[in-house]
Amino acid sequence: MFRQRTLKNLVKTTGVGLHSGRRVELTLRPAAPDTGIVFHRVDLPEVVDIPAQAAMVRDTRMASVLGEGAGRVSTVEHLMSALAGLGIDNLHVDLTAEEVPIMDGSAATFIYLLRSAGIEEQNAPKKFLRVLKTVEVSEGEGPQAKWARLEPYDGFALAFSIDFRHPAINSTSNFAEIDFSTQSYVKEIARARTFGFVNEVEALRSMGLARGGSLDNAIVMDEYRVLNSDGLRYDDEFVKHKILDAVGDLYLIGKPLVARYVACKSGHALNNQLALSLLAQKDAWEIVTYSSQADAPAAFQQEWKLA
Repeated sequence: MFRQRTLKNLVKTTGVGLHSGRRVELTLRPAAPDTGIVFHRVDLPEVVDIPAQAAMVRDTRMASVLGEGAGRVSTVEHLMSALAGLGIDNLHVDLTAEEVPIMDGSAATFIYLLRSAGIEEQNAPKKFLRVLKTVEVSEGEGPQAKWARLEPYDGFALAFSIDFRHPAINSTSNFAEIDFSTQSYVKEIARARTFGFVNEVEALRSMGLARGGSLDNAIVMDEYRVLNSDGLRYDDEFVKHKILDAVGDLYLIGKPLVARYVACKSGHALNNQLALSLLAQKDAWEIVTYSSQADAPAAFQQEWKLA
């Protein structure tokens, strides 16, 4: 059978939260089959457990935030994206503050941590959610419209369009499509960093956001250009980071998707609405397993092979 996965060993790192600016220690621990991904706030007087589920999302301003009050965990999307990219089903995530560390602004550091801990197959079938009919959500009308949808597809693919009307972004591709049957998450998506604008920093910080942002963990732009001395990692890094975010947001569905995601100007809020809308339509999906990895769609074979 195509088996579930967790880590072989515990692994730790430290960093700062992109929005909170607070130092945080992150510990990733193996978990039993069918546990799913569970965050634990170990800094509180009593540990609070927060399952990584779409229904637990309470805030989507500039990040995906699970839970609320003292029991919240924010900016989970990059770690969730890395877990989806490597096919990790079960994991305990311990945090000593409210926000997952931003690291370099991409999923690359998390990929490194997960691989350094080792990935272990478990004696339980991996469960996939296969989309059976198209589900779509939208916001606004005309040129301002934003939308996202999931379509039936024998694999996992994502297509994304952005429109920021900024010289530095417009000089790159505003559209990207990734099909994981032929392209690598680690090579093509994982290193794409989050991005922001200098003229928005003060407004964001007054809202309690972006307090830990810097040139070390984001692509930063003034009115005309990218300020990072090392430039871009991909020619289309902006739109690829939106795909990275979408992979993480969609993994809050709780299982790998057998589907095609297509979106225009979507973000964390619409991605969460899409996940919830899909789950609410019971006739739009089914849970499937595969007798072996070789019997699964090609998108779940190459990248997920164990070293």
